[in-house]
Amino acid sequence: MNETRRTAPRDLLIVAGALALTAAVPVAAAIRSRVASNEATAIGDVRMVIAAQAAYRSANGGWYERNFACLATHGGCIPMSPTSDPTFLDSQLASLNPRAGYMRAIGSLGSAPPADPNLSTTSISDYAYTASPVQQNQTGVRGFGGDGTGFICFAPEGIQPPSVGGRLNRTSLCRPLQ
Repeated sequence: MNETRRTAPRDLLIVAGALALTAAVPVAAAIRSRVASNEATAIGDVRMVIAAQAAYRSANGGWYERNFACLATHGGCIPMSPTSDPTFLDSQLASLNPRAGYMRAIGSLGSAPPADPNLSTTSISDYAYTASPVQQNQTGVRGFGGDGTGFICFAPEGIQPPSVGGRLNRTSLCRPLQ
């Protein structure tokens, strides 16, 4: 009878350990699934910003927009643009607030055009847009970026891909997304 009492706590520990392991596997799978979903959203957002900036550039005399709030305004910040014109970008993306576990930022900007009354006063020659995980390995693993050339890259370490003058630096910290 004494023997039974000694093995019962050990058996209970084995059962508890097995249950904990069984519970840990789905949690790890859920985190991986959430990370994959967040990364897909971040990549989609980079592509959407590139498309919005390209459309804006067509309407703004060949220049991109530095002020992302202009992209969410009907007609943008282009002088004499009708307020009935559509917006170029969703206001949530234009706000650069965190979304789907990723922080959004303007990596760097190109130069401003010469003064022209037909252009937005916040026009630029190029831009880099980036997204990096709010919590590394929890909300995302890789950082992402896109620029005016249409180039999209990822930073395997989850950092903001480096850029200069509105262009992403094509290095090991900014690998082409395929």
